[in-house]
Amino acid sequence: MRHNVLIIDDDKELCRLLQKNLNVENMDADIYHTGKEGLFALKDERYQLVVLDIMMPGMDGFQVLEKIREISSLPILMLTAKSDSASKVVGLRSGADDYLIKPFDMDECIARIHSLIRRYTNFNPHFEPEEILTFDGLMIDLESRSVSTKNRRMELPPKEFDILVYCAQNQGKILTKQQIYEKVWGESYVYDDNNMMAIISKLRKKIEDNPSSPAYIQTVKGIGYRFSREV
Repeated sequence: MRHNVLIIDDDKELCRLLQKNLNVENMDADIYHTGKEGLFALKDERYQLVVLDIMMPGMDGFQVLEKIREISSLPILMLTAKSDSASKVVGLRSGADDYLIKPFDMDECIARIHSLIRRYTNFNPHFEPEEILTFDGLMIDLESRSVSTKNRRMELPPKEFDILVYCAQNQGKILTKQQIYEKVWGESYVYDDNNMMAIISKLRKKIEDNPSSPAYIQTVKGIGYRFSREV
């Protein structure tokens, strides 16, 4: 399972570096630079961990932590430039699961993220991976690898099903052709889009009411595809 991490930190350079390292570890990361934006994203997306900075404009990390704990038991790794023990104690007592002081070793950070996610998914009784993805007029059964539309139930060829699932599990995100290819084919992208485009065209004809104006997998010109948030 590919995990999703929410990063809330106003240090843009650090966020980009952390996101890059998480991608290498087969994890997706969404970045927000204010507490308000991060909290809004948390309501709409499915995440397995939050990386949260303390020193931010507007709402600080402690305030964001308090709000997150009102709605979620997700593991939270707090980051701060402060080295005093008081901040660490406040964060941990307020519900943070772990704590790193900037600057930190990136390998250590990634290791802690892996550990927190593993602990959460293994021992949290409320965490269960979704077996059925449901959208307006479309249902994807991950266990039986079948798809149901308003008119019929069908089993798709492997690549069609895998592309559909990957896009659907990343609903609203723009996925590059390279991301889709490397995820679905499991090999390095070779910059040959014809095969992928043909498969997506066949997929649309099976699941879309109007394949020329798709409601589910939409083309993002010059970049790739996106599974619509509106379904």
